[in-house]
Amino acid sequence: LPTPLIKDLLPHLTVCQLDELQPALNQRGISTHSGWVGILQDICGPNHVIGFDTEEEAKIEVMRMLFTVVFYGFTNSFVKRNITNLNTPSFLWAAAKCIKHFLLTTSIHEPLQSLTAEQRPLLNLLEKRIRSVGVSQSIDLSKRKTQTALYVLHRLLDHGVAKELVVHVQCPIMLAWLLHGRGSQYVNPELKNLMQSKKASCITQAASASADGASCSPGLETRASEDQDDEVTPCKRSKLDSVSVEEEEESGKANFTLDLQVLCQTLSPCDGPSAGACPWGQIDCLEIRQCGSDSLRVLNSALPTFFCLRSLTLHSISTFRDLDVLGLARALKQLSESSRSSLTDLSISVLPYTKLMEVLLDACPNVTSLHVEVQTVMWGSRFSPHHPRTAASDMSELPLEKLTVKVAELQTDLHFVTSVLRRSPHLTSLHVAGMRLPTGSSQSQLLTTLSESNHFLRSLNLEDLKLSDCLPEILNLLRDCKLEVLRFNDCRLLEKWSDKEESLLQLVAALKTVPSLHTLSLAQNRLAKNVCVLAELFSGSSPSSVKRLDIR
Repeated sequence: LPTPLIKDLLPHLTVCQLDELQPALNQRGISTHSGWVGILQDICGPNHVIGFDTEEEAKIEVMRMLFTVVFYGFTNSFVKRNITNLNTPSFLWAAAKCIKHFLLTTSIHEPLQSLTAEQRPLLNLLEKRIRSVGVSQSIDLSKRKTQTALYVLHRLLDHGVAKELVVHVQCPIMLAWLLHGRGSQYVNPELKNLMQSKKASCITQAASASADGASCSPGLETRASEDQDDEVTPCKRSKLDSVSVEEEEESGKANFTLDLQVLCQTLSPCDGPSAGACPWGQIDCLEIRQCGSDSLRVLNSALPTFFCLRSLTLHSISTFRDLDVLGLARALKQLSESSRSSLTDLSISVLPYTKLMEVLLDACPNVTSLHVEVQTVMWGSRFSPHHPRTAASDMSELPLEKLTVKVAELQTDLHFVTSVLRRSPHLTSLHVAGMRLPTGSSQSQLLTTLSESNHFLRSLNLEDLKLSDCLPEILNLLRDCKLEVLRFNDCRLLEKWSDKEESLLQLVAALKTVPSLHTLSLAQNRLAKNVCVLAELFSGSSPSSVKRLDIR
């Protein structure tokens, strides 16, 4: 077909057709970008902004958005219109080649069960492709039906290449199971008791079930101490039948194990990759989306020996309690004292007050990226006597390179932020949002500290701060900086400027002297009446190097 005709046909091709034809079209110099963008617009709506510059980026986004929906049998308007083309093994196979994240939904058993039977090749492919695993619902470890979910998790986390784990729910015992043996040497007592009780139950039922003759090996194995003397006899059932499982559970005759070695041999083919001992995966990125006190206690126990953990992200159900944060700080301190610790990225929300940011940094001084969100629910400054700080900790240098502080407080003590900035001479990226100061105070000290202490800053994002009285400090910061990205969003810049046009001209002149600056945002600063002044950025003998300007 002629090239113009092929380009006209692209918007009418299905997802699988686009995927299949893309290599051949690329060889002819034809991009499928318009086809993938058209599908994205069909999924998201015509008014949705599609920000993918390459065909591969757009294709991956299409597959990401559709795989989970189709795999679990969910639906939306796009899937309804294209169900004939999407509800096929070929689509799932094509999508699995593109996606990096797998979301486990335990309430729908059949799709997971299919991965142990007719869709086993798909599971094998996912093991090679999936880098991140999400658990969206609680897993009841006391029910046999959950073994399929545990098996899929085991294959992805231990046999596969996934090293990132996202837990969306508050379920401490499930979290203990997920962390067990995958980095930390800690053995959760409650999990240990549960696994031992399942082993005893399995042995008792196996002795009385002569027809099946199935047995279970000990239920708790770790890298540090594996019992090599116990022989494992795999169960005879090659897959879990949902109907029989429900009948067995109702009758109280369910026979199952939490031992991954036995579970893997039970559900894997006899000649499959699980013929020998199962490997143990390592989690290096952990995110807990609903981290309550109980989940935090499980995590705190595992942290001191969680040496492979590189990134930790915690989102609280509500604001963390002081004692919870201090307990976390102690666990992080124990981890950081080991030369084997790998933790460099830490993200926590929501802290009860700003001072705890520095407490956490003192606890893990090797962190290079910190993201904190603060929301104070009580009036007045807070001080915890449980964590005394020394003069040495106030002055010790931090390797921090990226810092994000989002604050929702009636008043913030600026000292706790500027203190961290002074201790972070290697900082390259700073994002501060929502910081309110006491009446009569100014954000000028923040800008002065940046000028004096943070000479390597490349990206500065100040959002929802009052900077209308800080023009001299802004100009001073711009005189000698290496900024590439600068954002003053909703900072009320013009609010107190008596001569707004003249002050804005001074700001423009200073911005033009920063040759590294390529992205500038002055959005939500009520510039409409003086917006023409910004045209000076790109005029004269030395125009600004800015390539992206946002003045919405």
